[in-house]
Amino acid sequence: MRSFALLFFISTIVAVTVASTFNNVEVISQVVEIHRLRPQTGSAGYRVPQLDCLSWRLAVETNNLQNWKLVPISCENYIGHYMLGKQYRHDCEAVANAAIEYAKSLKLSGDGKDVWVFDIDETTLSNLPYYARSDVAFGAIPFNSTKFNAWVAEGKAPAIPSILGVYKTVLSLGIKPVFITGTRESFKQVRITNLKKAGYSNWAKLVLKGDNDSGTAVEFKSSKRTELVKAGYRIVGNIGDQWSDILGDNVGSRTFKVPDPMYYIG
Repeated sequence: MRSFALLFFISTIVAVTVASTFNNVEVISQVVEIHRLRPQTGSAGYRVPQLDCLSWRLAVETNNLQNWKLVPISCENYIGHYMLGKQYRHDCEAVANAAIEYAKSLKLSGDGKDVWVFDIDETTLSNLPYYARSDVAFGAIPFNSTKFNAWVAEGKAPAIPSILGVYKTVLSLGIKPVFITGTRESFKQVRITNLKKAGYSNWAKLVLKGDNDSGTAVEFKSSKRTELVKAGYRIVGNIGDQWSDILGDNVGSRTFKVPDPMYYIG
């Protein structure tokens, strides 16, 4: 009985705190609903039978759960709240802060051969406006390449602010950014326009997947990084949202993983 009394007390404090922060009544009710404290629930406030969605996301981020195809349908709400809420932003900021601190600690050669490899989707650019759609459901509905390519062709993906901060820091230090993406070569001009619109105005190379590129994502990105190294470049940093971005050959002196529980590319 005491535990439920305490739960009610804490819930009341949350509601009062939110009410003092927001003036819009509708926003108040939505925020309180999302963060309402309930016993034995998932992190988004929804009961999840026999599946802890927070633990599932942890397994995804640590690559202990591999080659999964879909977000569990019972975790759709949890993933949605995570991606649209402050926790995802804070997690990205934590990764970015570590990358920036590392970049500033480097002793660079000054010969223009130091590069930092960036992935694009869910790293430098966010497809969250697409994944938040009801027909995508944050990755709980099977991937539809036609719909996704149509979204990419619009060139409206926004920057992930904290990773844009890493990019700007890298540039200011004299490290050259290199973008390596699994996006097909046919979208090159769209990607260039989108990147510049989002604030990524300068880079040494933009590498997309050509018609002759085959194999897994790890093999593709490994081969492109190997080409950089053979050309005399030193990869001092490498950041991506998928483990396939930071595994394989010539991954760089240090790698950074941006959170992404919406899909897995092996």
